[in-house]
Amino acid sequence: MSSITHQHRFRYLDYLIQVFVVVLLVSNLVGPKIVAIGPFRISGAQLLFPITYIFGDIFTEVYGYGASRRAIWTGFFASALLSIMGLITVALPPAPDWPNQEAFAIVFQFVPRMVVASLLAYWAGEFANAFVMAKVKLRTKGRFLWVRTIGSTAVGQAVDTTIVMIVAFAGSLSPSLIGKLIVSGYLGKVLYEAAATPLTYAIVNFLKRKEGVDVFDYATDFNPFAGSPAAEVRRSAGSA
Repeated sequence: MSSITHQHRFRYLDYLIQVFVVVLLVSNLVGPKIVAIGPFRISGAQLLFPITYIFGDIFTEVYGYGASRRAIWTGFFASALLSIMGLITVALPPAPDWPNQEAFAIVFQFVPRMVVASLLAYWAGEFANAFVMAKVKLRTKGRFLWVRTIGSTAVGQAVDTTIVMIVAFAGSLSPSLIGKLIVSGYLGKVLYEAAATPLTYAIVNFLKRKEGVDVFDYATDFNPFAGSPAAEVRRSAGSA
């Protein structure tokens, strides 16, 4: 075993973080669309946003909590920038001969309360997911990947869904309706993660072989605001 320092370079980590951020931003943009699937009504974001939790599992499982922390903060600031620029550009006066202000506003006029709700929920949920993923990996000594991917998502999505629904709709919707929204959204996201388990296994095993590491967070500082960790432990990777 040897320690990973912040100087260590991985082949795929930066690319994965970039894709993660793109998925997160696209989820934010398509979120206002309500989709009808049979009798069910879901946000357009629910088609894509759960993938961010799969990315979170992969970051923590292969590269450790520190890499996941880096991805989460990158996504957080990217989402905040998108929201702020949406509010600013909608507020700016349109050119007299530009006819699309109303359509543009529908897409980009993020309600400040929803912005706060989504950012807070994303931040708390993703860090809860990464923390549980790392801790369960230590408890299981790297075995039973499916237990920690589904278990961490169950915790992270519970935090995410509860926060976003309460912060966004408390006072405007009845507590019983908010409860129904939390339960339906939560179950859908966890089932999404469970269905994606074979794909998660394939990606994790591929990355461990290619990167030559399997990180265990024995000495990691789990503070979300801590700097780059220098005490994570790595060893030659095998299959998960």
